[in-house]
Amino acid sequence: MPTDDQIRQMTSGPGFIAALDQSGGSTPGALSLYGVSEDRYASEEEMFDLVHEMRSRIVRSPAFTGDKVIGAILFEKTMERDFAGVPAAQYLWEKKGVVPFLKIDKGLDDEDNGVRLMKPNPDLDALLDRAVDHGIFGTKERSVINAASPSGIKAVVDQQFEVARRVLAKGLVPIVEPEVTITIEDKGDAERLLLETLHTYLDALPEGQKVILKLSLPSMPNFYAPLVVHDRVMRVVALSGGYMREEACKLLAQNTGMIASFSRALTEGLTADQDDDAFDRTLKEAIDAIYAASVAG
Repeated sequence: MPTDDQIRQMTSGPGFIAALDQSGGSTPGALSLYGVSEDRYASEEEMFDLVHEMRSRIVRSPAFTGDKVIGAILFEKTMERDFAGVPAAQYLWEKKGVVPFLKIDKGLDDEDNGVRLMKPNPDLDALLDRAVDHGIFGTKERSVINAASPSGIKAVVDQQFEVARRVLAKGLVPIVEPEVTITIEDKGDAERLLLETLHTYLDALPEGQKVILKLSLPSMPNFYAPLVVHDRVMRVVALSGGYMREEACKLLAQNTGMIASFSRALTEGLTADQDDDAFDRTLKEAIDAIYAASVAG
């Protein structure tokens, strides 16, 4: 369950959240960027072993600490494994000072009405109970917005907050992630609709309950500033959304109060064949750049 120290760190600590939660669909791409081609594994189990080795190498690096990485999002299979012989979530908090989160969605349904909702998750309560047992602080659940559709965006936010209420009921802190695809032509209109809808649902949360919002970097700097100061929002974090690290950091630095929750932008440049010195140096450069962008302004 969340501790006072974890709540303080996630509310006001300087730094960013590392997204280490690639799931079955995104793992081959993550491994490919890491220099591990699909001919290196013959089964899903072998694939997850290899990506766990990558994640373990990241979190065990001396560059990866709570001084700059205040939180990390884990995949379910990672939560069930160890880092350096210590259960993953316990290792993150007790050894590194990094608050552990868990990805809980089961992927996306096909697009309908300009959006992709989360797939049904009938075992959610059991998963949340396991998260509590593992010492997880909060959760992350992702939907995707591909068009400025008022009814579609309402459906996304409604589903997100339905899940968030179940997460809050377990004593955990949900990261609500309604991602706006960065390449759509009506991105600005979609962001305006999303901001309005989020305000409505946040205002309806009971007093004392807070969520974290994970949003695409906005087209207009500080567009989400009203959410940063909303009393039902613990933190507003940004996903890189396909931007390379340099561009993502440049855009993030223009948004006061937003911090990063990057995945590909964090692991950019890391490869399996690097020796430990090169790996740690590359990771430190990434962490330093993302940290600087997260505390800018």
